[in-house]
Amino acid sequence: MIDIFHRMTFRGGIHPPEEKDRTKGIPIQTIPLPEKVVIPLSQHTGAICEPLVKVGDIVKKGQKIGEGKGSITSTVHSSISGKVVDISPHPHPLGSDILSIIIESDKKDEWVDSLTENEDYLSIEPAKLKEIIKDAGIVGLGGAQFPTHIKLSPPEGDRVEYVIINGAECEPYITSDHRLMVERASEIVEGLKIIMRVLSAKKGFIGIEKNKPDAIAKLKAQSSKLKAHIEVVGLNVKYPQGAEKQLIKSILKKEVPPSVFPIEAGVVVNNVGTAYAIYNAVRYGRPLIERVVTVTGNGVKDPGNLLARIGASFEFLIQNCGGFSGEPEKVIMGGPMMGIAQYTLKVPAIKGTSGIVVFSKNPPSSPFNKGGQGGLYQPCIRCGRCVDNCPMGISPNLYGLQAERGMIDEAYNWDVMDCIECGACSYVCPSNRPLVQFIKYLKAEVKKKQK
Repeated sequence: MIDIFHRMTFRGGIHPPEEKDRTKGIPIQTIPLPEKVVIPLSQHTGAICEPLVKVGDIVKKGQKIGEGKGSITSTVHSSISGKVVDISPHPHPLGSDILSIIIESDKKDEWVDSLTENEDYLSIEPAKLKEIIKDAGIVGLGGAQFPTHIKLSPPEGDRVEYVIINGAECEPYITSDHRLMVERASEIVEGLKIIMRVLSAKKGFIGIEKNKPDAIAKLKAQSSKLKAHIEVVGLNVKYPQGAEKQLIKSILKKEVPPSVFPIEAGVVVNNVGTAYAIYNAVRYGRPLIERVVTVTGNGVKDPGNLLARIGASFEFLIQNCGGFSGEPEKVIMGGPMMGIAQYTLKVPAIKGTSGIVVFSKNPPSSPFNKGGQGGLYQPCIRCGRCVDNCPMGISPNLYGLQAERGMIDEAYNWDVMDCIECGACSYVCPSNRPLVQFIKYLKAEVKKKQK
């Protein structure tokens, strides 16, 4: 029995409250068209895009309006049809002001004319498939936002044997991937088949935590109809099960060392939302202009899963869930473990916005919201809980001490760059120490030194 238990898990990790009951049974809702959208020219890892339009231009839905230069970048598209009214820096959910294209809707919602459908898409050559994915501006929709066409380009000599579609969705509160798997199972499987064709991979897996039995059943039903080598795997419920290397360990029992990328180990991992976006791009020619966003928390009147246009404001999305249920204490993009608290609701939903979680002051905030209870922390008591629960096997307690003392070189030598910033250490810390923030600071200082 012990071996069976460990078959679908990894070392370390935690079991926070799931908090998914508010939205896991609510179907994806198509909401009204926003009156305007703010499209940031940076919604991906890598070089920021340059605008392809100017103020006063008329654009259509799906039109390419920004393109990046450099080896790592992506494109952005208009999510509505209308008029470009401004191009200027605008608050971004990742923290800083980013050059953005503001478009006012003409309420026609007309697609650009250049979309190309491909009915026999699995006969398209891999290089052409990758070009379609690139032109569609698809990035990792699990949160990392790494350009997908680059992820599907292994270095010369590296062969990809396995593709894993990440349906774990271990982040508390968020159910956008869950609903996508239940309602769009066929499209996700087709997206996986496209990825496997691009990489000439011999087998594909879809990993889903066992707290989503309806999603597992739907995807098993779809994959069982196929001759392709695709397996749906039920995973033990543990955070951060959805992290790339932890997912690989759980499904393949394969350890990917900290300094090695999964692709170097013959594995590529993509989010279920990414697979769905790939299918839409290849089959229908549609670029990435919308995604499913979970709006939830005790501070929202009517939580739900919304099909949101990229560029719609957080304020607009919350209003489409009935607004606030009380005075808000904190609004987070993403989940409470790895999400980012916002200082304004004017920020737009971007490609990596899986959820918006709102904590209310009354009733009392969630136990996840430690910062809302004074934000005070105490000295490290050397209990070792953060070390025991770290899925990467590193020493968060040590990084906290090094950050407080400005010991940047020492932190680098102790592998601080291997941290995946999952937040497990901060969650279990009895002294309420902001270990993830300490680590983010150290990593930023290391990168400054390296430049």
